[in-house]
Amino acid sequence: MGQTITQVDAFTNTPFAGNPAAVYVLPTPQDERWMQNVAQEMNLSETAFLVRQDDGFNLRWFTPTVEVPLCGHATLASAHVLWSEGHLSQNEAARFYTKSGVLIAKFQGEWIELDFPVNHSQETVAPRELSQGLAVPYKSVFWNSLGYLVEIESEDLVRQMQPNFQLLKTLPLGKVIVTSLTNPGSDYDFVSRFFAPGVGINEDPVTGSAHCCLAPFWRDRLHKNELLAYQASSRGGVVKVYYDGSDRVCLAGQAVTVMRGELITG
Repeated sequence: MGQTITQVDAFTNTPFAGNPAAVYVLPTPQDERWMQNVAQEMNLSETAFLVRQDDGFNLRWFTPTVEVPLCGHATLASAHVLWSEGHLSQNEAARFYTKSGVLIAKFQGEWIELDFPVNHSQETVAPRELSQGLAVPYKSVFWNSLGYLVEIESEDLVRQMQPNFQLLKTLPLGKVIVTSLTNPGSDYDFVSRFFAPGVGINEDPVTGSAHCCLAPFWRDRLHKNELLAYQASSRGGVVKVYYDGSDRVCLAGQAVTVMRGELITG
């Protein structure tokens, strides 16, 4: 008999929005090639693989082409699956052992809270490929371990821009966060989009790890610890951000199961 693999839309409470991830709770560990093959078959921005440990779960994330060291939406989706399918009770925190250290998820009402490491950025000079690849005016350019972080002139430009992914792919890491303040009267503090052609994802719908960079960036500018963010991809998603200047960021989002299937070959 096969094993269940679950598809979850993360950072949304509406099916077919947010960021889809596949979650596979493995009965036993599997090798990297097998996990990469499954992720390629699922063809989502991330597939998460979990194996139970004494006090938590080992968690690894794969795009269709590579393993990544940190993924927010697939962690959110993993916690949702553990609670909704009875691997954990909702009053138990989900503890994940990952290549980015121990990550904790807690169920708080209708939201899932994630405890993630902060990712600070340093101002830098935009290379020609970045300027040409984005093809929109920008205010400032920063660099962090995820890639480039670019502040754009307006929310409208963030939403309307159509990058040249071939040029962005040539950049170091091949990943770019673009962000701006929202328009006056918005319910959100800032908007963003995340392009990652360097790891086989032209645009990621909603990106938790990007908000580990955006949290200190916008806290410094807005002088607020609590922020509400919208990632303005075609699917769209909402991220609550809490950052108090420490080395950790609290991200919160919602999730909904949209599909369950059975992997019948291994």
